Amino acid sequence: MQSRLDTFLTSFRAFWTRESSVRRVVPLLFPLVTLAAWLGFGEVGLLVCAFLLPLPLLMFSPMAAAKRRKKSEVDGLTGLLTPAGFERQMQEKMETLEEDGRTTACFSIKIDNFARLRENHGDQAAEEVLRYVAERLKNALRSGDLVSRSGDASFTVALEPIAYFDVESGIQMATRFQTAIEEPVPLQMASIYVSCSIGFCLSSRLNRPSATAMIQAADMAMCEAQLTGDSNIRAYSTDMGRKVISRRKTQSEAARTLQRDQIRAWFQPQVSTDTGLVTGFEALARWEHPERGILAPIQFLDVLHQTGQMGQLADLMLRQSLDAVRAWDDAGFTVPMVGVNFAGEELRSPTLVERIQWELDRTELDAKRLGIEVLESVVAGTPDDMVVRNVEAISALGCTVDLDDFGTGHASISSIRRLPVKRIKIDRSFVTNIDKDPDQQRMIAAIVTMAERLGLETLAEGVENPAEHAMLAQLGCSHVQGYGIARPMPFYETIKWMTEHQEKIGPALQIGNKPH
Repeated sequence: MQSRLDTFLTSFRAFWTRESSVRRVVPLLFPLVTLAAWLGFGEVGLLVCAFLLPLPLLMFSPMAAAKRRKKSEVDGLTGLLTPAGFERQMQEKMETLEEDGRTTACFSIKIDNFARLRENHGDQAAEEVLRYVAERLKNALRSGDLVSRSGDASFTVALEPIAYFDVESGIQMATRFQTAIEEPVPLQMASIYVSCSIGFCLSSRLNRPSATAMIQAADMAMCEAQLTGDSNIRAYSTDMGRKVISRRKTQSEAARTLQRDQIRAWFQPQVSTDTGLVTGFEALARWEHPERGILAPIQFLDVLHQTGQMGQLADLMLRQSLDAVRAWDDAGFTVPMVGVNFAGEELRSPTLVERIQWELDRTELDAKRLGIEVLESVVAGTPDDMVVRNVEAISALGCTVDLDDFGTGHASISSIRRLPVKRIKIDRSFVTNIDKDPDQQRMIAAIVTMAERLGLETLAEGVENPAEHAMLAQLGCSHVQGYGIARPMPFYETIKWMTEHQEKIGPALQIGNKPH
């Protein structure tokens, strides 16, 4: 019975809203129906008509339908348009685009590493970030522009059609969006810094511009921006379709890259804030593609994970890293240690410790020359399993254990004390703008103080410039790493870099302010 009623109401609603002539004629019948009800049933008939006859007009009128549609086209969290509402309104604005001689642009905006932000800070903080981003986007737009939340961490913007808008204008507008979004988001405990990747498409770039085509083109440009790193901007071009096909081919090739011996360890230096001397290198995987050049891990790690090859990658990185330490020794350079990343999957292997011991014996290196970097989120999520036992066994060999991305994984102080951690690597989110942001400075100072009380060293990741380097030294952070020191480089470039770095710092340079 209920299903039949639902079917009737749906059919009647569609008929009523579609047939305008019926809507005009039916009200004229109301007096006749009322008269018939009075003649047949008297006052009771009049009362029934008074209540029932207005209902079709109220429930199925165009105005009521428009209100329901408008409500359904608003995102509950941010108050922005939904994708369906956005596309409908954008298409309406584009109907007279060609005949008016105007142009428009569509922007696809995605918050970088949002899944990690949600995992590290929780759902409540992630939703607060989305609200702030939505509000900042609305404030950066004109009243006639459209903006929607198009995904978990994605937004789409369509500009009101104007007489002239070129690529340079698009880049300026995208930069404006980035500047607004990447301002710190104030939360209860600390400020969160986010970055975003933006792709945009001009209507003039498409042969037959439509809302759907422009949204797809902007999404494609945004994906290209993400592939080149965080906080990048890309404009849609006609050759991006070919790039997508090429990328799919690359993903299929990635599954065979280890067998083809195309993965190489690149090395990023870590230096002391007291002396400026090199205190180690972190090994980072790079794919040396024969046609496309050097490819970052984002191009192949997911494929290796899906095909169960992460263990082979870990063994390869370990072998190449220890070979590099031996080569630095033979060349007369002092590199105290090299750090190798091990994810949760590798750390659960029951043969991991034996494999590390075998590589150390092969290269005849002391175990203290090898640092094992373990994500804080891995430790926090596995309080008592194979991961913890392997970490303890690796430390017993004499290797250094670094807790990577500290401050993002909700690891308790007790878990840090229980594990044989020697150094914590402070996540880059706490380092960004530390030379300007007092909240960031207080957070780093608290982390450094805690580490000193626990007898741990500290290393700050993601140092971008000398000002951040100097502030970290002043706050007492022991080591720094990032593009402000040097970008990751292949082994053969490390010798030249260390030679130039030693000449630059001189024999007595002291960057920090701690007494010896």
